[in-house]
Amino acid sequence: MASVRYLVHDVDAAVAFYTGSLGFELRQQFGPAMAILAQDGLTLWLAGPAASASKPMPDGRRPEPGGWNRFVLQVDDLPGMVARLRRNGVRFRNDMLDGPGGRQILCEDPSGNVVELFEPR
Repeated sequence: MASVRYLVHDVDAAVAFYTGSLGFELRQQFGPAMAILAQDGLTLWLAGPAASASKPMPDGRRPEPGGWNRFVLQVDDLPGMVARLRRNGVRFRNDMLDGPGGRQILCEDPSGNVVELFEPR
């Protein structure tokens, strides 16, 4: 079984986003340090500043949220979902793109981590 770990600034805010906006189910939460969520076979670990995954590396670099790596959520009605997320104040990095395989857009969680929303043709 594979899991994706995202570093977040605030575990509670991230849990609210993923459960309330993207339909994830909260499986476990370990206070402000970490939460485990799931949706359609994807397990998402959210690690806050107090989690071991957020500790500095031996060379002094600190793990941080907000890069460009992402997971993809397949949706049935991308325009409808985008409209709902925009009404709820979700940030997007781009406009909806239409490509040979379908439509896609990149939204951000409250910590700036990217989630690609994709509607296949």
